[in-house]
Amino acid sequence: MRKTFKKRGQKFAKKFSRASMKASAGGRDHIKENLVDRFSHIANIRLLILEWGLLVLALIMLATTQAFWFKDSYTEGDFAAGGTYTEATIGEVNSMNPLFAITDSEKVLSKLMFATISANDYSGHPGIGLAESISSSENGKVWTVKLRDGLKWSDGEPITNADVLFTAQLIKNPAVSSIYDSNLSNVEVVENEAGEIIFNLPTTYADFISALNIPVLPEHILKGADPKTLIEDSFSNSPVTSGAFSFNAMQTGSSNDEKVFYLSSNQYYYKGRTALSSFAIHTYNDTEDLIEAINSGAVTATAELSGAESDLITSSQFNRRESSLNSGAFIFFNTSNEWVRNVELRAAIRQGIDIAKIRQAAPGTMPLDYPLLASQIALSSYPAIPARDVDAARNKIAEIAGGETIHINIATVDSGYLPGVANTVADELKSLGLDAIVSTYDESQEFINNIVSKRNYDILVYEVELGADPDLLPYYHSSQASASGLNLSNYRNSLVDDLLLGARDTTDDALRAKKYEAFLEYWVTGVPAIGIYQPNLTYYYNKNVKTFGNNVKLVTALDRFVDVNSWAVIRELKNKTP
Repeated sequence: MRKTFKKRGQKFAKKFSRASMKASAGGRDHIKENLVDRFSHIANIRLLILEWGLLVLALIMLATTQAFWFKDSYTEGDFAAGGTYTEATIGEVNSMNPLFAITDSEKVLSKLMFATISANDYSGHPGIGLAESISSSENGKVWTVKLRDGLKWSDGEPITNADVLFTAQLIKNPAVSSIYDSNLSNVEVVENEAGEIIFNLPTTYADFISALNIPVLPEHILKGADPKTLIEDSFSNSPVTSGAFSFNAMQTGSSNDEKVFYLSSNQYYYKGRTALSSFAIHTYNDTEDLIEAINSGAVTATAELSGAESDLITSSQFNRRESSLNSGAFIFFNTSNEWVRNVELRAAIRQGIDIAKIRQAAPGTMPLDYPLLASQIALSSYPAIPARDVDAARNKIAEIAGGETIHINIATVDSGYLPGVANTVADELKSLGLDAIVSTYDESQEFINNIVSKRNYDILVYEVELGADPDLLPYYHSSQASASGLNLSNYRNSLVDDLLLGARDTTDDALRAKKYEAFLEYWVTGVPAIGIYQPNLTYYYNKNVKTFGNNVKLVTALDRFVDVNSWAVIRELKNKTP
């Protein structure tokens, strides 16, 4: 049986082998006939093949070009969450406690890390911040604040009325010497049974909501701190925050004078988390290093340069934006000092100086003749400022001097155009026969304590914030002619006091305008100050990032952060939804 199967297998194998060989030979003949032998015909149709090849290539190129040209029709550029926005600032950071924010660097950190009770909105008008509501009594003397529900500090602890009351007491404490002490001067702050915070004012103040643009400090962190040494507390170096960002770390930059402050998106911020993962503040001591950082791409943006410095920005990656501010630069006369207390001398100085030449030292800014802006209030008339008469001014000054030399000490800060403006003012005073010298200071707590608070100057060339709505009481009311007040001229006039209080007391725009028109008459004749210019915010920023919107009206330079939640640095393309 086994032999039979073996023979059958051998026969099958031989048949299969012959069939395979026959099939292989046939396959070779078929391939040779239908493929190999036809290669010789290519020469006859090579032109046709070339034409078809070029046509296919052209179609591919056309499709690629069309996709590139018309990609905007089906894709759109958008910004994604994440990334770090780095802003360059000038000035040291001596404290991150917002009650002591003096330098530009400190102010920016304060704005990013600490929310305020009220806050300017996109339109440049005072609105709510940490407050859910802010209302006033009919007579404007009692203001009621209700905080939002669910507010939290960056450490997760709740923000409560106790924090507001604690902060108010610190601000009002003269030992603290806060930059906000004038906001709550003679104001009683209490909590009522309904859980609301009540601000009892000594007089009517129609625009008190603007004064509530103050940060709040955490009582659970600072309760045991000594008010006299509050600025030295460890909180100043590592604060718990309430704003859009929380403090992360600080490191020294390329030189010991430079610092980089790293902030992280605050998950408990009442407006929600920011699109940015982090925000970095890189501080510099001078504009030269800052400009180098811009040109090298080391930073994303800066608000520290003027329009006059645009030629120094060589990087093509940066755009520039100009935005007007509700601020003013003035020549403030210290009316308590020996010579400039004489109103005739102040009037002669105004009559003799070339104000147009002084304004040339601040190119790109708007001339400012009065301490009120048209955007704040509409006045029907303005008092005339006497025309320039150099000879008359020199004669009057010589008469007042009586053969003596009148020394004028001019103080200013090393910020923006102010040093150049102050030196031009000094040159003008010298041309009138006065001996003028300029002292330029770093804008710091030391400058505030030793120069501003003590009124240690004859003339102060300085920029002040004028606010969204008009309120000149802080700058010209007698009660503010003190170490803690902002009456930088030490100007005292009982009739002016009544007008300024009256303007605060009324919510009638027409009546308020009349009182301010009367005030300006006294301001022109009394010459406590001379208007120079209305400053702009010049903002240089990388063209590939999203920064504050074009619809944001800036009252102060810090208002650019009103929409910081939507700022972004990471770009991406997305297909449009049909």
